Amino acid sequence: MANLSDFNATELNAAGSQLTNDASKYGNNPDLEMQWAVKSYHHAETYFNLICSVDPTVLKLTKIDDDLYTEFRKEFPDLKIDIIQEDQLKSVESKAKWRPFLNAYEKIIEDFNFGTLLRLDCSKAYTEENSILVVRIQFLAIEIARNREGYNSPLRLQKREKSEQNT
Repeated sequence: MANLSDFNATELNAAGSQLTNDASKYGNNPDLEMQWAVKSYHHAETYFNLICSVDPTVLKLTKIDDDLYTEFRKEFPDLKIDIIQEDQLKSVESKAKWRPFLNAYEKIIEDFNFGTLLRLDCSKAYTEENSILVVRIQFLAIEIARNREGYNSPLRLQKREKSEQNT
């Protein structure tokens, strides 16, 4: 399997342009899956750099962050978000609970069901072991909660301390 580093900028751009086409016109094509992976990886990398650079508690990810956070915590009040267990999102029971929440945002959040990488342990960076593929609205709900509840804040401080040590 190819790695993202195996592609040049032109190839990555070409892959990205295919992602705007109607998904129903594609079968299970490994090249297309790699294109989705590339786009998801770039999104994850950009988001991680953002939360390491600015105070995540004041970060706005959507125009409806307040509503999304309120509804998320109303539907999932006890969901532990600092360290996510895969079955909290992917078990049959969890999927049944998440489905109405996700579908409520179909016409509100663009690409609400786009595959997006989520860090399982929010104190760590994106790695193969610390990432799970979720739909965009799950990512947004969990990351907005992590930002508001201060779970992502230590990342910025860790980055600042590392840069001070390197100077």
